[in-house]
Amino acid sequence: MPTAPSDHQAHQQDLRQGGRITGAPSTSCPRTSSSSSAQCEGERAETGRLLVAARALGVGRAALEDSLAYAQERETFGKPIWQHHSVGSYLADMATSLTAARQLTLCAAQEADAGRRVDTEAGMAKLFASETAMQIAFDAARIHGGYGYPTEFDVERYFRDAPLMIVGEGTNEIQRNVIASRLGKRGGLDA
Repeated sequence: MPTAPSDHQAHQQDLRQGGRITGAPSTSCPRTSSSSSAQCEGERAETGRLLVAARALGVGRAALEDSLAYAQERETFGKPIWQHHSVGSYLADMATSLTAARQLTLCAAQEADAGRRVDTEAGMAKLFASETAMQIAFDAARIHGGYGYPTEFDVERYFRDAPLMIVGEGTNEIQRNVIASRLGKRGGLDA
């Protein structure tokens, strides 16, 4: 008799579906005379990018929390490794970048909730959050040292999952092109 998939198996299946969150609400775009098919597709892309940004925040936060717990527990030279300058610097950078990515994502999501187009903002959130998740996962593997690779530690999974955020819902190279194009058309950030 087949068994239900584990959380990890469900997570992996979900990630193989192009970085989309299964069961996530889809953007409803009513077909009225004022909404075109292209406009609806744009809104769906914005929502998808925001969802990938949110997922990247989750991966980054989990990697940071696991790294902090490990750094508080693991001792070298008579003190927890977070007290060593290099490990402490990694943790500080991870927390700072994650907070910035979260704020960027929240700002874009609030604008979208208000009914405004957020193609630039969603692209920025997806780009920054996914790059941040990748860097945090990389630094988490460094903090864990040899324990960053075996499957017994979740850090290994974060390091595998983070790159999927970079390619899901449009690669980060595409996001940079979209952002640059919108900036050029707007004449700046707030124009």
